[in-house]
Amino acid sequence: MSDVDSILRLIRDENLRTVDFRFTDLAGRWRHRSVEATDLDPALLSDGISIDGSAVPGWRDITESDLLLRPDLHAVHLDPFAAQPTLAIICDGAEPGTGLGYERDPRSTAARAVTWLASARAADGVRVGVDLGFYLLDELRLESGPRAVGFSAPPGTVGRTTGGYLAMPPHDPTHDIRAELATVLRGMGVPRLRHGQGGGTGQIEVGFGADALLASADRLQMTRYAATQVAASYGKVASFLAKPLPGEPGSGLRLHLSLWQGERAVFAGTGYADLSQACLHFIAGVITHAAALNAFTNPTTNSYRRLRPGQDAPVLLAYAAHNRSAAIRVPYAATAGAKRIELRFPDPCANPYLAMAAVLMAGLDGIERRLEPGDAMDRNLYDLPPAEAEEIGRVAPSLGAALDALEADHGFLTKGDVMPLDLIEAYVRVKRAEIEQVERVPHPVELQLWGTG
Repeated sequence: MSDVDSILRLIRDENLRTVDFRFTDLAGRWRHRSVEATDLDPALLSDGISIDGSAVPGWRDITESDLLLRPDLHAVHLDPFAAQPTLAIICDGAEPGTGLGYERDPRSTAARAVTWLASARAADGVRVGVDLGFYLLDELRLESGPRAVGFSAPPGTVGRTTGGYLAMPPHDPTHDIRAELATVLRGMGVPRLRHGQGGGTGQIEVGFGADALLASADRLQMTRYAATQVAASYGKVASFLAKPLPGEPGSGLRLHLSLWQGERAVFAGTGYADLSQACLHFIAGVITHAAALNAFTNPTTNSYRRLRPGQDAPVLLAYAAHNRSAAIRVPYAATAGAKRIELRFPDPCANPYLAMAAVLMAGLDGIERRLEPGDAMDRNLYDLPPAEAEEIGRVAPSLGAALDALEADHGFLTKGDVMPLDLIEAYVRVKRAEIEQVERVPHPVELQLWGTG
């Protein structure tokens, strides 16, 4: 039975009413196009469905707007939130004439990065695990207009975290919501889930085990979608901003990466923390290109409200075993197969396909050029004396600086046309327009400081 036949049989067996073709734009948002199941032409499943690419920010010009959404028939799940029984199919953007992945499509970019990995011969596979942090708010009031700007997130039942980190119910007020989210995600095909209360008021952490890069990026999109829907069903708001609340810890997106050659764990070795030399080169590549990576891993102006010195955020570009103050941590691993590195500076607004692809390409550049990361920093980096801290590299200080770094340092990304220059330039334009939009709006603190004479 072909993949198309299997999908058609699933539609019949489950009495599905809608088929939803979903894709990811440059900003990392899911978008979709729906077809009634009774009207579904099987050719749409094999060949793709046409969309107006010029309507997606940063994609086609209106003079060449036709674009295909090419379904990945191995990336399907039932949507548990749709009023009508719905099958969701994750798609790649593709050229209508050739069927090849569209150069500005994030998921196609991630697929090209995986292909480049195999050709680079450093490994033949990459696995990525994810820990996602976000806030669950009882209410979020926004006001942005010609005569008013501001927001408020009044605390409520979710906001009262009285027992601290890892507390048991009833001092863990989000436990039941998290448990429901985990149940929903398992039904959507996300395995090996774990969840807990974060350190902030109403902060949640959800993680899932390592898998192939594309599968993990898909699951991160599914997790953000499900978290938003489950929160809304409880009358809450899920916020994936890196720093949505002043005075509360920021939210991170921790990526656990490992390379594999068949069944051999490439990162396992006999060096520092039982790492291989290839792993140390990979770490060095990430550190070398970190400022450019920030454009993808920390893609909003708000991202840098979390990445500020003096807060509990990993701003220093160092690596160390078990050390959560380092930007790159080497978690404890009982076996060679569990050996991995953990990137701690990304945040939840990252486009998972672009961020994971960029990190992989940076690490592979480190392996290819045999870069050295220097000595590990087995110290609390949050408490370093200023003079010592100044000697260590830092993440980009702002989104604008990260985009500047990307424009100056992108050769490692364009190898093998993984991220064509056209994609990078389009991405930078979209992000600079966001910066301009934010900078045009007066900040409430400006009025507090200087607005009353």
